[in-house]
Order: sequence, then C-alpha cells, then structure tokens
Amino acid sequence: MNNDLNSSKNLQAENGGEKEPEGINSYQERPGLFSKWFELLARLGLSELSVRIGVNVLSMGLILSVVWLMSTFYRPSIQPLAPSSTIDLATPTVMPVLPTPFSQEDILPLAGITRKTSLHTSIPSRPRLGTIKYIVQSGDSVFGIADNFGLNPSTILWGNYGVLKDSPHSLRPGQELIILPTDGTYHQWQAGEGLNSVAKYYGVDPETIINYPDNHLDPETIGDYANPNIPVGTWLVIPGGKREFISWSVPVGLTRDNPAVAQILGVGSCGVVSGGAVGYGSFIWPTDSHVLSGNDYSPETNHRGIDISGYSGSPIYATDAGVIVYAGWNDYGYGNMIIIDHGTGWQSLYAHLSSINVICSQSVGQGDIIGAMGSTGNSTGPHLHFELMNTVYGKVNPWNFLP
Repeated sequence: MNNDLNSSKNLQAENGGEKEPEGINSYQERPGLFSKWFELLARLGLSELSVRIGVNVLSMGLILSVVWLMSTFYRPSIQPLAPSSTIDLATPTVMPVLPTPFSQEDILPLAGITRKTSLHTSIPSRPRLGTIKYIVQSGDSVFGIADNFGLNPSTILWGNYGVLKDSPHSLRPGQELIILPTDGTYHQWQAGEGLNSVAKYYGVDPETIINYPDNHLDPETIGDYANPNIPVGTWLVIPGGKREFISWSVPVGLTRDNPAVAQILGVGSCGVVSGGAVGYGSFIWPTDSHVLSGNDYSPETNHRGIDISGYSGSPIYATDAGVIVYAGWNDYGYGNMIIIDHGTGWQSLYAHLSSINVICSQSVGQGDIIGAMGSTGNSTGPHLHFELMNTVYGKVNPWNFLP
C-alpha cells in the first residue's frame, strides 16, 4: 500500500501536480529526531540527568523572569528636574536643617556606651537554706572553707564539733563537714531539754530557733517551751548563736619550774628542769618562710597561733634562747611538738614537726635548729604551727612580736 502511495505522489509530480510543501515533511521529521536523541541519551544512561538539567534551566529562567518583572514594576519613577533658566554656580546651596527630637547633648553620650568584657562570672550572693556536706581536700583550712562559703570560721567549728572537736588542727582530708546556711551554731536536741535553756546557752531568744525556716518547727504546735514538741535527735540551726570553745590546747605557764603540767598532753612532757639558757626577750622568725599557710591567729576560732607555710624537712629555728620543756608527740592533734621556756615569762611552741633535734632540759640559743617542718598530727599539709605564750598575758598574737 505504501508503494502505491509513493507511486501516486511521483505520478502527480510528473504530471505537474502540486508538490507537498517541504515544511510539512520537516515538521513531521522533528519528532522523530527528538526521539532519536532521547533514545541515544537513554542508551548512554543520561536521560534522567538530561531531564533534571532541563528542569533546572527552565526553573532558573522562570525565576529570572519574575525578578526582572518585579524590579520593573517596583522601580521608582524618577521625576525630571524642572528646567531652570539660570543656575548660579557661585552661590552655595544651603540645605535646610530638619527638626530632630534629640538635642546634640542627648546624642553624644550614646556613642560612648560600652560593655566591659569579664572573663569571670560573678554569682550574686543569695540567702541559702538547708545544710550542705563538704569533703575536706588536701590543703584546706578552716579559714579557707569558711571564706568559700561566706561564713565565719567559728561557724565551721561549731557546726562540726563531733569531727573537729573545736580545734582547727583536727581538719584532715576526706572528712565530711556540715556547712550551715548562716553564721551560728548547730545543736542536736536532747531528751529533757527546754527551749529557754538552750536559747540562753547560745545567747539567742527561743523565737529565733522556732522561726528559723530550716528548722521546720511549727509555733502553733511547739507547746510548752519547758517541754517542747521537738523529737529527740533533731538537729537545729541556731542563727547568730555562740558558745565557749572546749579546748585541749597547751596550757599557759609550762615553764622550767613546772614542766609536769604538760604530762596530760603526751609522751613528750619533760621531768624536772633546772637551770638552762635565758632568752633576750625579743624574737626571730622560726622559719625561712614568712608566709601564712592557712589558719591565722584567731581566738574566736580557738586558734591561738599562726600556721607558717613551707616544705617538709625545712629547718625550724628557736625564736629565742631558752630551755626545752617539751619534746615529743602530742596526743591532741599537734603531732611532734617542741616547747621552749625562755626564762623571761615567755614560752614558744612548735607543732606538726617531721623530726625533733632536741631533748628535754637542753639549752638552745636563738636561731638554733631544733627540728624540721612537717605535717604530723592533725594537719592537711606541711606547715609550722607557732605559738607565743606569756605567763601574764596568755597566748598572744605572734604577728605583734615577730620582726
């Protein structure tokens, strides 16, 4: 049938009939050419990529068209300048001053406002309720712990009598301390106690104890103050409370005439001492270091000496000439201890020594090496606990007598 159709077309041409326009054949061939190209891309595995590229190109074209249309539509109309007959270039143009709601004085300071950079975050002090527990670390002191929690050193001692026994030298690494929320004392309620007597002992009013929120006492159910409804064993914070320290420290008056008074302190006590060197009444530093290591002289914390920093094994010197009236172990936290009677009403004490180089009744001169610095007894690190005592004035602040 196709052969007949072709023969018919050729016959028409020979007879001068009209030919089909070439455009018709080209139009009919284009779909076939596109199909061949697409088939070739499909064989090469590029059909999907070609479609994506085509779609992306078409999308970009549409976007650019929209952008062009929008810029044309919203382009501000520029009004031509009105023709002017003459322009005087020599006359300066005065720009009108626009009114502003701010004066110059108001604006200038704003440019100087800056924000200072701080590398440390300052945490504001806030009232704290409830006790917290703290584990003692190596190098800690009662003063340092108190300062970290914003409390008085005495509060650390009064809140932990069972652990520290009112002595800063009882502090040791690993101990668990109770940190009170405010300055004061800590009291465990005992059977038969009354609120009036307990409050009087600590120097506060009964209402101070009842109304403190952390004690969780109900004023309406507390009952008779003489026999209040407080369970035995309850721990109470006594805000602002104070009490006398229970002290086992070395007594004043341990002289060559009465060395036996130190027998209660440990095996380092000496027997009868006669004669011996007499001091000058002036004192030198007992260590090469003149720096405080932790606890300072503080009667309010039962610490009546200074702790001088240094290294274990550093020499310890006699602060003045005298005679040894104690040389050995102290049973109440001072470790290896030496006491010198200077024969002028003065005595000096050296504690926590790693070694002792003198014996009882030995005379020493000012500046003689009597031992070595250490950390024996109740101590959190090497240092020297140094005390000065006078038979008239008691234990004095060494800072007032050392050069």
